[in-house]
Amino acid sequence: MIIAIDGPAGSGKSSTAKAVAAKLGITYLDTGAMYRVITLKCLRYGIKADDHEGLAKIVADTKISFSGVPPATRVLLDGEDVSDAIRSDEVTKNVSDYCAPKVVRDALVEQQRLIGKDKSVVCEGRDIATVVFPDADIKIYMTASVEERARRRQKDFEKMGIFKSIDELVKEISVRDHKDSTRENSPLKMAEGAEQMDTTGMSLEEQVEYIANKAAALVRSR
Repeated sequence: MIIAIDGPAGSGKSSTAKAVAAKLGITYLDTGAMYRVITLKCLRYGIKADDHEGLAKIVADTKISFSGVPPATRVLLDGEDVSDAIRSDEVTKNVSDYCAPKVVRDALVEQQRLIGKDKSVVCEGRDIATVVFPDADIKIYMTASVEERARRRQKDFEKMGIFKSIDELVKEISVRDHKDSTRENSPLKMAEGAEQMDTTGMSLEEQVEYIANKAAALVRSR
């Protein structure tokens, strides 16, 4: 069974996907983290987002892996734990530019499909149901108001010792939404057959229960 969860920044997809995977006892695949890993490595090596030759080399020479199970899953870049580093403000501001080139998306989509082959997974990102797993058993498009998403981002940043105003975060999220939805390769959009889930005002527990119940109903129907 493949559960595909797409949505814009701050919609709650990462926290929900992790919790759903833990509740169902299946694999959690954080595709967004994979793009952040590539972004982090490019920033470290001074590779620009429009340097497609450099990007191709970085992607080919990078090993991305995951260890542990939700909620303690760690993200590894060439064996180094970068779980916190990929959530930095610098990576967050640049990831849309680095994940847009086709050379990056094609390579990572191939890796994602291999991870999800022959096993049940909960996969979240921005093109999961449209590109990576278009035949997913359950397709959810999560969204929330920009203000709600900004509040969630603010809490995430505060945990890392970064303090930003809601207004500043609303602007940053709006810019990223525009980049993600208008990029040439795999733009953010709701997949055909997906169910839109507005998480504004919903607790994490409510989001998890809703998707887990859909998965249980699917299993019973088979």
